[in-house]
Amino acid sequence: MTLTAEPQIVVPRIGYLVPASFLGAHLFAMTTTSKRPGDTGAAPNVLSVFIPALEGMRGLAALGVLVTHVAFQTATTGPDVFGRILGRLDLAVALFFALSGFLLWRPYASAARGLGRPHSLFRYWLSRATRILPAYWVAVFLVLAFLPAANGASVRVWVSNLTLVQVFVPMTLTDGLTQMWSLSVEVAFYLVLPFIGIALFGLRGAAARWRIPLLLGVSAVSLVWAFLPIPTPEHINHDNWLPGFIPWFAAGMLIAELAVVPPTWVHRLAHRRGLMFVIAACAFGLATTNLAGPPALVQPAPWQYAIKITLGAVMSFALVAPLVLGGPRQYRYLESPVGLAFGRWSYGIFVWHLAVLSIVFPIFGIPEFSGRFIFVLTVTTILSIAVASVSYALIEEPSRRFVQRHQTKRTDRLTGSTASPAATTPTSTHS
Repeated sequence: MTLTAEPQIVVPRIGYLVPASFLGAHLFAMTTTSKRPGDTGAAPNVLSVFIPALEGMRGLAALGVLVTHVAFQTATTGPDVFGRILGRLDLAVALFFALSGFLLWRPYASAARGLGRPHSLFRYWLSRATRILPAYWVAVFLVLAFLPAANGASVRVWVSNLTLVQVFVPMTLTDGLTQMWSLSVEVAFYLVLPFIGIALFGLRGAAARWRIPLLLGVSAVSLVWAFLPIPTPEHINHDNWLPGFIPWFAAGMLIAELAVVPPTWVHRLAHRRGLMFVIAACAFGLATTNLAGPPALVQPAPWQYAIKITLGAVMSFALVAPLVLGGPRQYRYLESPVGLAFGRWSYGIFVWHLAVLSIVFPIFGIPEFSGRFIFVLTVTTILSIAVASVSYALIEEPSRRFVQRHQTKRTDRLTGSTASPAATTPTSTHS
């Protein structure tokens, strides 16, 4: 008998869907009686269930990126403990990658157990382009055209930034846009993800049990990336390319796989969110030492890079797994209106904060790398949130709705349906 022959249960909020026989009567009672306001009684699909806490976590990751960049630009990332902590907040990027890995790999993990199927390649890539490009292109145009520090950019800089290939082209990460190296890596992940799904297509049904060991094995092997003598142009580091960050994406992909299998010791561990937080804190703490490389922008040795990537993967897994695998719990800040708002604006905060920071210094007459961390951080945070909220309201959300309407009309034409679109629950505004 196949896995899908049994009745399926979806645990509210976390998208955990397994055969009823694995969960027992107690969990069944919980899932059928614990409803949130506005529930219709229908179980959400594992491919589309919205997890509010992940949205709040994404907002925290965006603020972490902002804080570490302000700390660097105000010369606050020194060798002291506080400086090392601020400098290592760059591991917020690991959290971003893990969240993307979970949300985007979830359909493939589910399909391997007969629980639906992923979107078509066209719909998937259209969704990614709609999510990333409109606000990004506006930011690139405004920064390169009007930001004094980036004024006079060459055609190569324009093309490299507009096409998100900055990590491959020397001297194209320009003022106001230097954080986009990580977006370039993430877009590379978007492009290859469907082909990873195809490569693992044979690991379905009973063979799906090999998917988790395979992801762990590939992650372990990828740690040698920084040791490889990859020829690159001057000023280009191959450790800024996708293969070097596979463990960070894989942390989320592993959670997606675990979300659709019977409970394991990992699920029991995820229920102990206090312990998971301690694990995340220990991984982050170790990453602030020389084990993960020197402070600031000094290039780490290959072994330090491998340790940093490993610690970032552990930290991200420990932070995200309880939100997905740890059962239906309330996360007051992450699921609060404030937390969800930061989650909605997180992409805008990421895209715009360095441009805002570049303007804050001259406006207030503060030289770069001259201190005043708290003041610069406060002003940059307030202005970045304001710009991000406008970006979301005027660029990101209208673009998403336009494409959604266009796709609905296209589907109606193909199917001959004239019914109005049904209400849907998004996986995440940033998935």
